Amino acid sequence: MGGRGALLTLQVECRACHVCVDQGIIPEANPTFEGRWGAPFFLVGQAPGPVERESRRPFSGRAGKELDRWMVRAGFESAEEFRRLTYIAALMRCFPGRNRAGTGDLKPPPAAVANCAHWLEGELRALKPRVLILVGQLAIARFVGPGRLEDRVGHSFGDQPVMVPLPHPSGQSRWLNDPTNRERLAAALGIIAELRMSLAPPQISRSNSSGGRKAAPHGGTRPGR
Repeated sequence: MGGRGALLTLQVECRACHVCVDQGIIPEANPTFEGRWGAPFFLVGQAPGPVERESRRPFSGRAGKELDRWMVRAGFESAEEFRRLTYIAALMRCFPGRNRAGTGDLKPPPAAVANCAHWLEGELRALKPRVLILVGQLAIARFVGPGRLEDRVGHSFGDQPVMVPLPHPSGQSRWLNDPTNRERLAAALGIIAELRMSLAPPQISRSNSSGGRKAAPHGGTRPGR
């Protein structure tokens, strides 16, 4: 079975997954992801939130609106074009629940991330994306290794695929209150803009309807994935 067929099979199986419910990790299964065959960009987040639990569409809440604005800053013609050219998934595919105080979402339990790992690995094998956009500390650590956001955002890592870390666009994050961190975000979006122009020039992107190991920053040694 080719890459496209493997991806479609995997998507059907992922949507039907209820392993974490069977193990008592979460009360209900709502696997959430979105993307098309041939997408050159692949965005990896942490986990769906309560809005995504209902919509079953990644980044469809307030954080998603901010992410869409970032991607327009990064040179995509619109939020719709960004989502047409980008496969969007997460380390944990189902909503992990709210914390006891009701002030935010729970972090994905390690057991759930482990249960979901083969979905992510299968998607990456099938799609072979050119660019990984890593949103938030958990996704960044999964592919680039542990480290401070200040040392990650604004740089790219690896080359097959190129990995570009971003902070989480959640309004609860205070990281972007620091002007220096906002400059780091602008630099990261600039990197994505250059990649978007090289991989999906406007005349091509408008017609497109299809749809680890530690690595060193560009300029250093880049071990393969």
